[in-house]
Amino acid sequence: MAGLPSVQGDLQQLLNPAALAAERLRRQRNRLDQIFPEKGPFRRELYSKHLQFFAAGGQHEPIPGCCPPECDGRPHRERCFIAGNRCGKTSAGVYEAALHLTGKYPTWWVGRRFEKHIKAWAASDTSKTVRSVLQEKFLGPPNARGTGMIPADDIVYSTTKAGIAEGVDTIYVKHVSGGVSSVQLKSYQEGRESFQADTIDFVLLDEEPSLEIFAEALVRTMSTDGQIALVFTPLQGLSEVVLSFMPEGAQPKATE
Repeated sequence: MAGLPSVQGDLQQLLNPAALAAERLRRQRNRLDQIFPEKGPFRRELYSKHLQFFAAGGQHEPIPGCCPPECDGRPHRERCFIAGNRCGKTSAGVYEAALHLTGKYPTWWVGRRFEKHIKAWAASDTSKTVRSVLQEKFLGPPNARGTGMIPADDIVYSTTKAGIAEGVDTIYVKHVSGGVSSVQLKSYQEGRESFQADTIDFVLLDEEPSLEIFAEALVRTMSTDGQIALVFTPLQGLSEVVLSFMPEGAQPKATE
């Protein structure tokens, strides 16, 4: 029983209200480390489609029903996660964006890796959606900044969005390389012109964009060998954007 006092001390520390509160706060401010765990009820093996979406951004085995017939396993510059509501599409996109912004890739990560700080865009259909969905997933709610996907200690600062109450324009993030990444939050309502004249490493398009905005995003990532990740439910049916990910308009076969 020589080790009993130490065990009791550890238990007392764990049950200490202040210690519990500190641990709760630590977890809230480091959500990135808790997503897609190896074990537990939310273990990543249960999210096969999400993992396929990530893998397609890096060197991979062609994925039946997802990759085009000509895929040779090289990273896809543009990827689309098309699925129903409440499937975690946006969370998956923001999670990947946060990994690229910080460079804090988990050991299991099989997707694209950026070796240095990046310049990114994250966009959605309306300014309201950007503020209430994307901004909150990156930063947390206005009264709890630092509880979103970007670890609190990695947020350098953010700039405000003109004309949008509590809206954020750009978030600056520490990268493990020592540099500072940035992600600018944009809305399709700003028009195609807002997506012109810039050079970007990674673009997250949450909700289906127009073909014109999608094309501009492609152009902005050409010179950087960047990537575009689209995540949305196809509420507009077989639109031009949706069909561009379905060769000859064929719908992908269902896979187990």
